[in-house]
Amino acid sequence: MHLKLCEPLKWLFKDEVRRVGRQLQMPEHLISRHPFPGPGLAVRILGDITPERVRVLQDADDIYIRSLREYKCDDGDILYNKVWQAGAVLLATVRSVGVMGDERTYENPVALRAVTSTDAMTADWAHLPYDFLAKVSNEIINKVKGVNRVCYDISSKPPSTIEWE
Repeated sequence: MHLKLCEPLKWLFKDEVRRVGRQLQMPEHLISRHPFPGPGLAVRILGDITPERVRVLQDADDIYIRSLREYKCDDGDILYNKVWQAGAVLLATVRSVGVMGDERTYENPVALRAVTSTDAMTADWAHLPYDFLAKVSNEIINKVKGVNRVCYDISSKPPSTIEWE
């Protein structure tokens, strides 16, 4: 078999690809989707990658991204559209002490990251509303087994990068 790779959009920038998507009348939620790390969610797990850690990160990230899509801003837009990229990071190399019920727990913290950018060369941390962060933090801690602390990353690029790894 002599196959050849065909990449018709290879040289287009994100805004150009989005224009093509709109011309093709693709659903807007697909066109405006945030960038996703090439290596997948594994790049957002600090430490060894295990099936359990992947599950924890998938669950936390799902709550975070879903909440961004559901939160209505004062101007009527959804918060997801005001952010260039967002994701959760599992700090699996760190154990955090917490209390669940009457028991002391030693679980992993999750860091939330959201940035605004126009080109990914520089990025500023997104100033998310406090009520949004509080709701997401509570939901992650209450629903994701293995997490007892949520932090929000307020680092800009540079000196930081968008991803942690």
